[in-house]
Amino acid sequence: MRNRLAKAAYFAAAAFGAFWGTWGSAVPRVRDQAALDDAQLGTALLFVSAGALPAMLLTGRLLDRRGLRFTAYAVVSLGAAGVVLSVTAHGLVALCVGLTLVGVTSGAADVAMNSVGGRAEQRSGRPIITRSGALFSAAVVVSSLGTGAAYAFDAPTWIPFAVVLAASALAATAILRALAADPEAASDAPAVVPASAKTALAPLLLVGTLGALAFASENAHQSWGAVFLQDVLNAGPGISALAPAAFAAVVALTRFGASTLNPTHARTVLVLGAAVAAAGAMVVARAPSVPIALAGLVLAAAGTAALYPTLLSIVSRNVVESSRGRATSIVTVVSYLGFLLGPVYVGLWASATSLRGAMIAIAALGVALAALTLPLLTLSRYTITSPTAEPTTPPASGSHTPA
Repeated sequence: MRNRLAKAAYFAAAAFGAFWGTWGSAVPRVRDQAALDDAQLGTALLFVSAGALPAMLLTGRLLDRRGLRFTAYAVVSLGAAGVVLSVTAHGLVALCVGLTLVGVTSGAADVAMNSVGGRAEQRSGRPIITRSGALFSAAVVVSSLGTGAAYAFDAPTWIPFAVVLAASALAATAILRALAADPEAASDAPAVVPASAKTALAPLLLVGTLGALAFASENAHQSWGAVFLQDVLNAGPGISALAPAAFAAVVALTRFGASTLNPTHARTVLVLGAAVAAAGAMVVARAPSVPIALAGLVLAAAGTAALYPTLLSIVSRNVVESSRGRATSIVTVVSYLGFLLGPVYVGLWASATSLRGAMIAIAALGVALAALTLPLLTLSRYTITSPTAEPTTPPASGSHTPA
């Protein structure tokens, strides 16, 4: 049963990554299809967040009341949203509507798949969330390369998204079969949540703040790495494209490696990862050549890779099942704000100083995360449970296992 639940989390993560890898490669094609300039595209992309944030919060409560079977429906809905977007995106309004739909389904799938992973991790004691994150990153790399190849052969915009929809349908089927063996997790019956089992908001916000710092650093590198190589080091488009590809590949490999570590080392992973991420950003900031800048990006990727999955794992191991969806959604939403603001943060620093100065500002995020991890986790009263531990009785109202 535990293995099946873990496989459900892996299938969901792979399908989620396949969608976003496809989307990343399809953005220029979709922009041209919609006949937009870069400013209009930037405006349209805001609608992803506009749909995702409320969907994340609502999904958490839905999961707590209806069970984890909703994960399969969210995953296949995201695949369908991609096809709808690719077919209907003709003009700014149509693209904004399509991206709102993508945001809603993506936000729901994100929270749902992490809730499945958290349930599997709590039961098995294995780092399911970190492994799922690794599969997500690997799927991003593979699908982005596949989409690029398809478009190189002049395939219609919707073809790669149709492939993702087919893969999402297969994943959804596998998820439903896995959850069928776990009636409690898959239950559609509303759950009655005792007051004593409800999870306090403040601790989740503290952990989410750490997640926001981690995501801000990660997405800053992903969004600006190629620009740094091209504008500061005069790399051509082909070379500058190595930055996001190398970053994503190293994130995937690091997450696979981190998934072999004992969960009791989670705090060490967080502090050390943040320090390594800061060091990588400083290498990029001072890089005199493309190879050294890429080496810095690799170092930064290795540092940031396990940060968010580890934080989510800490919460999943310490939350009661009746509040898992809500806890996951709150941490995800707060962390996602960092993901959104990270590239903006870099842009502001680049405008005020330079891109090299902005890289130093990214390093400061890593230093801040390393310094704040232990104090904020202590304040949140989250600790690392033993690999086989699973709460059998809810903690006192508003409390968590003592740190």
